[in-house]
Order: sequence, then C-alpha cells, then structure tokens
Amino acid sequence: MRLATVERVTTMASAPVGQLLREWRARRRLSQLDLSIQADISARHLSFVETGRSRPTRGMILRLSEQLNVPLRERNQLLLAGGYAPAYPQHGLDEPQVGAVRDALQQVLRSHEPFPAVVINRWWDMVDGNGAIELFVADCAPQLLEPPVNVLRLTLHPHGVAPRIVNLAQWRAHLLQQLRQRAAQTGDTRLHELEAELRSYPGGDDEATAASTDIVLPLQLRHEGRQLSLFSIEAHVGTANDITVDELTIEAFYPADAETKRALTRAARSDGERGRAHPGC
Repeated sequence: MRLATVERVTTMASAPVGQLLREWRARRRLSQLDLSIQADISARHLSFVETGRSRPTRGMILRLSEQLNVPLRERNQLLLAGGYAPAYPQHGLDEPQVGAVRDALQQVLRSHEPFPAVVINRWWDMVDGNGAIELFVADCAPQLLEPPVNVLRLTLHPHGVAPRIVNLAQWRAHLLQQLRQRAAQTGDTRLHELEAELRSYPGGDDEATAASTDIVLPLQLRHEGRQLSLFSIEAHVGTANDITVDELTIEAFYPADAETKRALTRAARSDGERGRAHPGC
C-alpha cells in the first residue's frame, strides 16, 4: 500500500550558507570552539564562514554538516546556499535505483505478519504497510485514510484511532514528544505545524508518562471486544546516501502479552481461511 510520494528539494536556500551553519550549530548547542575542534578547523575560520567574511568550500560545508549531524535533505540545501550542486540524490521508491531497498522493506513488512508494521517518512506519512495494519485503520474516518496518510494524525485524531486507545493520554504524550524532538533536531517547519495541529486535538495531559511498572510503554487498543497491548521497535537504513532512503523508518509493532499474540494470530488465520474460501474476493 504505497501512500506517500517523494518530496524533492527544488528551491534555493533563503539565507546565506554561513547563517544557516550558525543556526545548525545553535540547534546542536555547540560553541564555535566546540565545532571547530570537532571539524579540525580554526575557530577564527569558522567565525569568518558564519559571518560571511569567508566563502566555505564544498568540502568544508560537507565536513561541518557531518559534524553537526545535519540530515541529508538539509545538507543539500546548505550546498545550494553556498553555490554548489547538491551531493545527495533523491529517488522515488518505485525507481530502479532503489529497487534493492524497496524489496528489503517489503520483505520485512511481509515477514512481520500477523503483526502490524509500517514504513513512514520523516513527516510520519505512511509509505507502505503490511496487511495487519487493518487493525489500526478499522472504523477510522475515510478522509483520514486519503493519501498521504499521516500516521500521527490518524492515531490522535478524534475520528481516527484515538477513541479506541485505552491509554490515550500516555500514548499521545509519547508521540508528541517524538514529534517535538524531531522538529527541534531538523528545524522542519512542516513538523512544527503538524505538532501545533496535533496538540489542538483532545486527548489528555501532554506530559503524561508511563507507569513505573512498565518495561516499555504499550499501546493499549480496544479491538473487537478485546483490549490488545502492543509495543513498537523502529529501524532505519543505517548507511543511506539517498535522501528518500535516509528519511525512511520501519515501525514494527509486537504483542506485549500472550493474549494479544493469540488474538492477532487467530485473526490472521481467520482472514487466510476466508481468502481461500472466497478466492475471487
């Protein structure tokens, strides 16, 4: 189920490269001395770069970007601001260059059934998912399922999954914290706007925390008369040099108790039996 398209960098940066680098340094809470030591350059030269008195080379922009842990998308924007061509490609998942990654992602999704798993991009738009995600989308308003499906909006919207989440206050606080951290780390305006939207939804205390007895915070979900309990594990492609691949996350949900495992396994078995009984459906 391909639900999101690639958003490409096509515009020039709106600020000088030195100013942008200074903003990234401030975002990482590093002094000029700290960054100059990490990047093995003089603090004086870094100061000249940030104030525009010295034009950084392409290699210098990339070196500083790496030390500042700037995402690949924003590294390209820094290069554009410095007058250089982007260094990192960006392909759609349907393009042949990304075929091996696409096949690996789909294999992970299939092998995780009967438990839900999704692939999302940096804005939590759903890129792909396995058949078990029907557990989440059941009874959600149709407009929330129109592409691109944003999994945070789908989860917290009052016409989405939220009414079925038993521990909504805790789960909401967990998701908003993740969103706030990524928005702060990337400076992405779209993420800040999404956070503001989601905070306007009802759902309880933003600062709610998991009970001290929890090993992990579970998602407790009402489904067909049962209360299911799941936790999630996230995975990334660790050596990505393509923007699209770099921004992908696999979120795989696992049963947090034996009853949830049995319920999801039985549901998948029943769906399979119905499919064999009605192959034309």
